[in-house]
Amino acid sequence: MATPPPPHGPHPYAQPPGQPPMGPYAPQQPAGPYAPQQPAGPYGQQQPTGPYAPQQPASPYAQQPAGPYAPPGHPVPAPAQAPYGYPQQPHPHAQPGPVGCQFCGAQPAVQATVRGHQGILYVMRFLSRSGVFCRSCGLATYREMSAKTLWQGWWSPLSVVITPITLLVNLGPRSRFHALAAPVGGFRPSLDPGKPLLRRPETLLILIPLALLALALTVLFVIGLFADDSPSEPLTTGAGQGKAQTLAVGDCVRNDADWPDQDLRAVDCGSADAQYKVSRRLDAPEQHCAGGDYLAALEYSPDGATTSCLTPVR
Repeated sequence: MATPPPPHGPHPYAQPPGQPPMGPYAPQQPAGPYAPQQPAGPYGQQQPTGPYAPQQPASPYAQQPAGPYAPPGHPVPAPAQAPYGYPQQPHPHAQPGPVGCQFCGAQPAVQATVRGHQGILYVMRFLSRSGVFCRSCGLATYREMSAKTLWQGWWSPLSVVITPITLLVNLGPRSRFHALAAPVGGFRPSLDPGKPLLRRPETLLILIPLALLALALTVLFVIGLFADDSPSEPLTTGAGQGKAQTLAVGDCVRNDADWPDQDLRAVDCGSADAQYKVSRRLDAPEQHCAGGDYLAALEYSPDGATTSCLTPVR
């Protein structure tokens, strides 16, 4: 006797006729912008609306609104990051923007170094201030440090040379500051440049070392003018005239000064004061005195240009 078939088909888990297949292996309906559209209209299937309407799952390719105009309830996407969550680095060839003044932030500005010097006896200090300066702040720094150098940089031996060099080096940054346009766009007022360097009282102090140098040269000139730098008082006649006595060959003399200075005085050849005797006069360049002779000064010759030989007599 045959067993009748089950009421719902040959398999207990088979789907009833007319129902869509279900289960993990059922075909999936496409979603997103390319999903088939449901018919709309008075006879089409209506979607429920209101707070109890079922939410449709968003497609993985759906565009999410972002930015300040995103409607409420939509999350704002986070900024793009590099792989593995590391922040993005700037491009290695990106051009940096203009840099403002380090004192006031104004532009245009230029990189420069202003120097100064102080000298006190044997102690010296080399000062410098580097950074980015606009025109006003750069001129203010240059004038301040140069003015201090003018009255603080002269009071040691080496500073007399270093101070002028420092002032000349500062002329380079000064020309770069003058070439800039007026500063604009700072976050605070620029430094006040003040009076020009040549109109400041400190500039007058440079006259002090110049006056001391001029005074020293004047004193040396006066000392050299009045000093008696002649080797000895020239030989005079018995009458006390200021003219040097002319020595003739055969005259005996004595020297009242220490050689090589000469203070020759004529004496009698037989007296004990006689030290030298004029043995010959060198009238030609090839003539020479004998060994051990002394040379008389030219003022004792008749023409003032001939050398006489003095031979010791004892």
